Amino acid sequence: MTQRTDTWSAGDLYEPYVGRWSRRVAVRFIDWLGLATGLSWLDVGCGTGALTQTLLARARPASVLGIDASAGFIAHARAHTADARASFLVGDAQGLPLEPSPFDAAVAGLLLNFLPDPARTMAGMVRAVQPGGTVAAYVWDYAEGMALMRHFWDVAVALDPAAARFDEGRRESVCAPQPLQALFASAGLDRVKVDPIDIETPFRDFDDYWTPFLGGQGSAPGYAVSLAEPDRARLRERLRLALPTQPDGRIVLQARAWAVRGQVH
Repeated sequence: MTQRTDTWSAGDLYEPYVGRWSRRVAVRFIDWLGLATGLSWLDVGCGTGALTQTLLARARPASVLGIDASAGFIAHARAHTADARASFLVGDAQGLPLEPSPFDAAVAGLLLNFLPDPARTMAGMVRAVQPGGTVAAYVWDYAEGMALMRHFWDVAVALDPAAARFDEGRRESVCAPQPLQALFASAGLDRVKVDPIDIETPFRDFDDYWTPFLGGQGSAPGYAVSLAEPDRARLRERLRLALPTQPDGRIVLQARAWAVRGQVH
């Protein structure tokens, strides 16, 4: 039976896989929010610091607190965020250790679909934000809009049907407009809005695409490293043939994230 273990601990390995693309989405996400400067922000599930660092660069905040359950990711975020307005805390998004209403805005990037109980985290985020403040998030459109993972899983499942149960596109039901709208509305938020954010994910060559899958950080990389070497080599070569490669070797794929926001009343 195919085994797979999701790992979220090594920031240097996560960044080439998804972190670099999350940063591109974060820029568009913050511009889409269009909030005032000088606010206090909470970044739930801050990971390696992509969204926190983008907030510092673009939103001119008074402060940003990043929380993540992974001590390894928090260490990476601290080491790569040289800004006195930012602080980081190892903590569980399912039980935010915060006093009520100390923040103007709470955000979560690429988090909600990984939670066993997203509604519980939403309740904590709402509790942490002042009346009139904003709660917002973004997630990948795993089913259709995240091509770098979609290509991987389409080939993996063709070679090994048992891999289907690890495919985020088949198991991440919250990563679509209607579920996100319902999740935010059920949290009691007003003026809920969901919009797509589309970016390109360009790769220098096939190795630039493939190597991050060997880092073991996340579902698809976890599956790749769990394979015996002959099976992994077969997956690699089938992917090489399947990807739309340009004459100069570059591979340019599209990625879509769904952004959602609501207002605390």
